[in-house]
Amino acid sequence: MDLQDQLIRAIDAHYGVYTGGGFSCGRWEQWVERRGIPWPRDRYGLLNLDDDTFRDMARTYPDVAPMRQLRKSLDQLHALNLPIGADGRNRCSLRPFSSVTGRNQPSTREFIFWLCSWLRGLIMPEPGRALALLDYRQQEFGIGAALSEDSAMQAAYRTGDPYLTFGKQAGLIPSDATRESHPGERERFKACLLGVQYGMGHGSLAKKVGGPPWLGRELLELHQRTYREFWEWSDAVENHALLHRRLRSAFGWDIYVGQEPNTRSLRNFPLSGQRSRDVAPGVLAGH
Repeated sequence: MDLQDQLIRAIDAHYGVYTGGGFSCGRWEQWVERRGIPWPRDRYGLLNLDDDTFRDMARTYPDVAPMRQLRKSLDQLHALNLPIGADGRNRCSLRPFSSVTGRNQPSTREFIFWLCSWLRGLIMPEPGRALALLDYRQQEFGIGAALSEDSAMQAAYRTGDPYLTFGKQAGLIPSDATRESHPGERERFKACLLGVQYGMGHGSLAKKVGGPPWLGRELLELHQRTYREFWEWSDAVENHALLHRRLRSAFGWDIYVGQEPNTRSLRNFPLSGQRSRDVAPGVLAGH
């Protein structure tokens, strides 16, 4: 039995929707009607079966979530296009220096580490060998703390959990809160910290955390008040880029500013341009 059949057998046993390896719209319609779920329909009266609809319905009806995940997983399996050699190894071009920040940028369809994380379980070491995937934690947040010399960000980074610490520094959760006691709040703070690094607006942030627009705006304002030095530095980066039409990373990689610059990318350039490199270790390590 292949992986697809195993997934269908494990999940669909509770729904009875798949037939012949394919998703049956009719059976899904019967399933939601039996449970009294008011599933959205299109103008022709047919069920909307896009992933956005499944995601929204799963928030209100948790029983929908496993089926949504099964459909997503099968779509990801169908999209696999990994070049596998006769020796069972995945090899593709890493495309060095392809990104504007000078990093590698292999194909998102051919490089297994660029695919969704659960597919990494397909990687198996040979007998007597082991594999390890190592990654930095909160790397860009730490780089931003170092480059901006924001003492509050540096303190948050040193705790090992800047997401939760941000909430404490902003006064939204008690100082003794943990990820176990405040998991929902931590996820919102995490979405905010990661979103700021990529220039996410309050509307997109609100959608990311599943809240109204005012919540996204409030989170961004809290970030700006809590990490004032970082925002002053970020504003200076954008102003320098627009004035001089160029930014340069600490290791000499340049980005040139065109006529219609993406200011979010300009602000992010110093952060992503130094990922996977040792930036200000004394500041980050506290030496």
